Amino acid sequence: MELWALLYKLDDPAHLEAPQGFDWNAARRQFDCLVARLNTAFQTTCETDRSIEDASYHAEVTVPADATATGGNLVVRVSNFGNLAVLALENPGAYDQEEFDALVHESDLTRIYECLDEGDYTLVAEAPLWEPYDGRVTAWVFLSSKPSWWIRYFDYL
Repeated sequence: MELWALLYKLDDPAHLEAPQGFDWNAARRQFDCLVARLNTAFQTTCETDRSIEDASYHAEVTVPADATATGGNLVVRVSNFGNLAVLALENPGAYDQEEFDALVHESDLTRIYECLDEGDYTLVAEAPLWEPYDGRVTAWVFLSSKPSWWIRYFDYL
């Protein structure tokens, strides 16, 4: 499915942090399996942030720089919506798509893509998510001076 169609489809104005019927325990098991796959794929122990509250994302895992061919930390953040995942170099928002493409080693991408695919995640590019939010939620957008699709699916609300 095309990115924008998917983002609009998942956008639910009545449920800001997670979609109706969201199974937190299942999402945590899915995330923990992703972390285990990344640990194996990169032969390391990845750092995780599982203590997320008041956000539209579930958790984040960082593959440490010394385990990558890229030589930089690779960060995977998973959303509470639609099994969406995003991959960033160092930190979300640190690099634009052109810089990301030039800096991240293909072998690292292959390993991460395989781990995400095995976990039934849908990887979305980070860059388009920084576009202004124009979805169906109206109440929460006033909390940010520049609401974006990133905030809608991958940030604190």
